[in-house]
Amino acid sequence: MSLLALITQGGLISQAVAALLLAMSVASWVVILWKAWLLRRATGDVARSTAAFWQSMSVEVACDKVAVFDREALVLPLIAATQARAHGTLATAGDKSAQLTRVLRDALHAVLQRLQFGQVLLATVGSTAPFVGLLGTVWGIYHALTGMAVAGQVTIDKVSGPVGEALIMTAAGLAVAIPAVLAYNVFGRSIGRIEADLEGFAFDLRGLLAPTFVAARTALPPEGATPPAAWQSQFRGRNLDGQTQEADRFETSHDGRGTPDKTP
Repeated sequence: MSLLALITQGGLISQAVAALLLAMSVASWVVILWKAWLLRRATGDVARSTAAFWQSMSVEVACDKVAVFDREALVLPLIAATQARAHGTLATAGDKSAQLTRVLRDALHAVLQRLQFGQVLLATVGSTAPFVGLLGTVWGIYHALTGMAVAGQVTIDKVSGPVGEALIMTAAGLAVAIPAVLAYNVFGRSIGRIEADLEGFAFDLRGLLAPTFVAARTALPPEGATPPAAWQSQFRGRNLDGQTQEADRFETSHDGRGTPDKTP
C-alpha cells in the first residue's frame, strides 16, 4: 500500500486531512518566502532611511532622501504623519506635543501591522499541523485494522505494513509544522529589531518636532505670598485682597459712615 493508495482508500477523512496538510504547507511556504524577502529589504532600508533623515538639512529635504531608500515604506509614513494637518477637529484640540504623540503612534502601529502580517498563520500552522497529521494516522490505522478484521487474517506482517504506512500522516504533519515554527521564531526576532529601530526613530522625531517651549500661564499666587513684580504691575498697585489700598485711602479721608472726617 503506497501513500497515494492510503489516501484514496482511507476514505473522506484521510483525503480531507491530506488536502488540509497540503494547503497548510503551501500557505506557510508562501508566507516564509515572502517575509524572508520583505524583512531582508526592510532591515537595510530602515537603517539607511534613518541615517539619511538625520543627515538632511530640513524635513522637506529628508522626505525626498528617505523616499529613495525606504522601498517598503516603513519610515516615510512616520514622517508624513507629522506633516498632516486636520484643522477644526478634535485631533488638533490638544497641544502640539500630544498631537505628535498620537499621529506617530498611529503611523507606527500601521507599519508594524504590515511587518507582523503572516505571523499568525505561521504560528497556527506550527501548532496545529502535527495534530492534523496525527488525526490522519489514527484514522488510517483504524481503517487498516477494520479491513484486516473483515478479511479474517490478523498477523504481524499483515498489521505492520498498513500501520507503518498510516504513520506517514504524522510525519507529514511534522514536516509541515517544523518549517513554520522555525520561520516564526526567526521572523519574530527580525521584526523585534526593526520595531525597536522604528520606535527609537519615532521618539527622536517627536523630540525634534515638538514645541521647544511651553507658554507661561498666569496664576494667582497663594494667599499670603508676595506676588511677583510683573503681576503687581499688571494689577496697578492692588494687593491680593482686591482694592484694599483704595479702601485704605477712603478710610483716611472719610469716617466709618462715609462722611468726611473733620478732625484736624
